[in-house]
Amino acid sequence: MNRSIAILAAVALSSTLLLGGCSSDRVEKDAGTVVLSVSDFDGLPFRASVNGGSVLQVGEIVIQNLPKNPGAGTSDLQNVEMRSYEVVYTRADAGTRTPTPLVRNIFGVAPVGGTVTYDNLVVMSAEQLLNPPLSDLLIANGGIDSETGSPVITLELRMRFFGRTISGDEVATAPIRFDVEFIP
Repeated sequence: MNRSIAILAAVALSSTLLLGGCSSDRVEKDAGTVVLSVSDFDGLPFRASVNGGSVLQVGEIVIQNLPKNPGAGTSDLQNVEMRSYEVVYTRADAGTRTPTPLVRNIFGVAPVGGTVTYDNLVVMSAEQLLNPPLSDLLIANGGIDSETGSPVITLELRMRFFGRTISGDEVATAPIRFDVEFIP
């Protein structure tokens, strides 16, 4: 009996070591055969004036469609039809008020094993710039955040992309994060 316990313990230990040795920063819990990943982005805004009255955009974003098991072969059914993206805001300073999330529809196909590129995607609309808390920074409103007394509002922007494979699996990227300082 002691020998059986020793064998079971050895099997359990080797399984733990084997699983522990296979680590990844990304853990996919979704069903499906592909993973969407933001593989590159360029032209991130780090500082923006709210008094310009225009939108805030990211220059270029590349989304990659990776097969979860490339050794199993791929199919056009793994192509992802891109549907939308969202930007959620949190305060990176002492304030608590945030703009409402931005959700926009997008179009395009990320082929399995390939990429789709988007240029000049809006990450903050003109309407959001004209509403609290960012409207506090308008010169006409005094140029000071009424909550913190600061002439700067720093927001963390979290951006995610959503799509569906041709075979019907919903997929999404992990969020990309970046901070933007808003000034009068």
